[in-house]
Amino acid sequence: MKYNFITIEGNIGAGKTTLAHLLSKHFNARLILEEFAENPFLPKFYENKQQYAFPLELFFMAERYKQLKDLLRSKDLFQSVTISDYLFTKCLLFAKVNLPEQEFLLYQKLFDIINPQLVQPDLLIYLHAPITKLKENIKKRNRSYEQSIDSDYLFSLQEIYTSYIKQHHVKTLFIDVSNADFLGNEKHLQTLLDALNKDYDNGQNYLILP
Repeated sequence: MKYNFITIEGNIGAGKTTLAHLLSKHFNARLILEEFAENPFLPKFYENKQQYAFPLELFFMAERYKQLKDLLRSKDLFQSVTISDYLFTKCLLFAKVNLPEQEFLLYQKLFDIINPQLVQPDLLIYLHAPITKLKENIKKRNRSYEQSIDSDYLFSLQEIYTSYIKQHHVKTLFIDVSNADFLGNEKHLQTLLDALNKDYDNGQNYLILP
């Protein structure tokens, strides 16, 4: 496999964590998972976004920074590959959607201080799904505070992700997961595993599942 550090990203409910588990198991990779349940502001945010958006995003940034810094600076002789189910830049993207302008500018200053200290992934796997599919997945996993997420919010996140990838020429493997089943369909998983043996240019590179 050509990549030492792979990050999986996508909208809420796209299947990031499931795929991260599958790839880490296949490659015997070190696994970094978003610890969203530790954020005490998350349920409150979905009840009152205006009041809790800033502490929510600050908490996430601090926790992601600590997690990535601790895990990526430690060397594991038996695990040369690292798989993460989030990109640190996710902090800035969600903040752009959730915060008013002045709070976002302050948040961005903090982000710009922290981000250069972290190792950046060799490849971003971006999972794209239509909003209807995302809402189905959110309903299935049955986290109570997520059930009120509306389509407009998911669409805003979708837009900010795709805009970031296009503008920053991040080396990205873009996968339409509308009908993907990496757990139950061996061909889907194998197609992705084969794709991870290839080199890609910066920017969007597309993987078509059988």
